[in-house]
Amino acid sequence: MSELKLIVFDCDGVMFDSKGANLHFYNQIRLHFDHPLMDEEELEYVHIHHVVDSVNHIMRHWPAELAAAHAYRQSLDYRDFIRHMTIEPDLVEFLQLIAPTCRTAISTNRTTTMALLLDLFNLRQYFEMVVTAMDVANPKPHPEALDKILAHFGLAAADGIFIGDSVVDLEHAKGAGMRLIAFKNPELPADYHVESFMEITRLPVMACFSK
Repeated sequence: MSELKLIVFDCDGVMFDSKGANLHFYNQIRLHFDHPLMDEEELEYVHIHHVVDSVNHIMRHWPAELAAAHAYRQSLDYRDFIRHMTIEPDLVEFLQLIAPTCRTAISTNRTTTMALLLDLFNLRQYFEMVVTAMDVANPKPHPEALDKILAHFGLAAADGIFIGDSVVDLEHAKGAGMRLIAFKNPELPADYHVESFMEITRLPVMACFSK
């Protein structure tokens, strides 16, 4: 097994419990156009897809309003929804532990809101590279973001591991040939499964951190 040199993080469902923020954000769009609140399937969709696809999905029954819906979502201040997000309690502890030994990056389908989250939660210092859906031609599940991260660090897929929580993340990692840690999703096919970040420190892949 190659020694771990790079850990790449998904954002939603991994670094943050952001389902509440997504619920309020996309329901705000539906309510603005006098449409009913999202159902559970729609919530799960918007939780793992980037904003353009998500708005297209929740407004798919009202195509005449789609352009207006995108204009409206761009007018919303995401800071109004941050209060519905919860950072994982041991994320910073984990980042501080791996910082001296391992390169770190984020691959997320978020767009403009990722920078805001890094600044508001004082996380920017812990990540050497952040790739959002705006930084690639093909967002997740396409492997382009992971390929871009690996090329930036001059590493092979075997040198890294991706932490994700969804089928989109599974396909993302698989497409890049990278190992996957499933975060709080025991049903997701993955190399490892954990319920917290510090649990990752006990995985065989982290043996180099105990030397």
